[in-house]
Amino acid sequence: MRTVGVEEELLLVDPETGEPKALSAAVLARAEQDDTDEGVFEKELYGQMLEFATHPQAEMADLSAEIVRCRKEAARHAGEIGCTVAALASSPLPVSPTVGKGTRYQWMVEQYGLAAQEQLVCGCHVHVAVDSDEEGVAVLDRVRPWLSVIAALSVNSPFWQGKDSHYDSYRSRVWQRWPSAGPTELFGSAERYHRRVADMVASGVILDEGMIYFDARLSQTYPTVEVRVADVCLHADTAVLVALLTRGLVETAAREWRAGHEPADHSVSLLRMAAWQAARSGLAEELLHPATMRRLPAETVMRALVEYVGDALADSGDLERAEATCARLLNGGTGARIQRDLLARTDSLRDVVTTCVRHTQE
Repeated sequence: MRTVGVEEELLLVDPETGEPKALSAAVLARAEQDDTDEGVFEKELYGQMLEFATHPQAEMADLSAEIVRCRKEAARHAGEIGCTVAALASSPLPVSPTVGKGTRYQWMVEQYGLAAQEQLVCGCHVHVAVDSDEEGVAVLDRVRPWLSVIAALSVNSPFWQGKDSHYDSYRSRVWQRWPSAGPTELFGSAERYHRRVADMVASGVILDEGMIYFDARLSQTYPTVEVRVADVCLHADTAVLVALLTRGLVETAAREWRAGHEPADHSVSLLRMAAWQAARSGLAEELLHPATMRRLPAETVMRALVEYVGDALADSGDLERAEATCARLLNGGTGARIQRDLLARTDSLRDVVTTCVRHTQE
């Protein structure tokens, strides 16, 4: 089986008030003193964020256990300096993000202005192993239409600066401010992919290859395809669902490539509309079906994704888990729905955050 790893960005908040706290440097210093967490936690652009990365795992039970452990360890380190972590893709409460120190971060602020200063959002990135760059690019070309469905499963950012955004994933809309973000056209080969990346860096609009923010890209560091469309998920089992469906997509796409099947030639314009629809209502209403790019009930489209990758899920032993977690999402609600339900009951965004702190570690 292909190995899969997950990177999660968590929000650092005050455990009593729910307000974001710019304490990532102090939390990282605590984590560095713990030998068991060496290399797990990383700094991010903003002081109110903490990122961790799992090891590559072949078994989803092992990946699930590591995500849960990393979340608990993040909370433990944060607790030692008076804050905690919340798996929220945007802060429900108003926040003035604190940009970290360093030449790279300051270049981004100078280059991108308010887009860099305001963009405090937390995502979930999934790495899936590929055998070569050629296989990786073949996968990128074939997973494009399905990424909006992955995004819809993860929606967890309905609030922005103290207001309801009227999106289930406002994080994804904010993310589109970056000049290299979003869906891509078909590449056709690894050579064309790398030429496109080199041209974008040479333009000077971005600093380096690390600022290639495609919805899915070849990793700079690992022999993986990196899918970057998901909000950080409120519950760990939703993050595992995103990971196992992403691995299923990669395996299915690789099989289609080896069998000589051509990728769907949807335009970037349609892919952007599919992503917008997913961000707007998540699983609550309708999504664009990846085959037809026409609206259908979200449940129908989600089940189409599971069916599309069903053989790969069955081969890895993940089909039952995928079906069960999808059913829970439909019945219990996405992170966005849970946040809005909490606000309806408590009329307090502070209570939304503090309750989500508990959800994060469940």
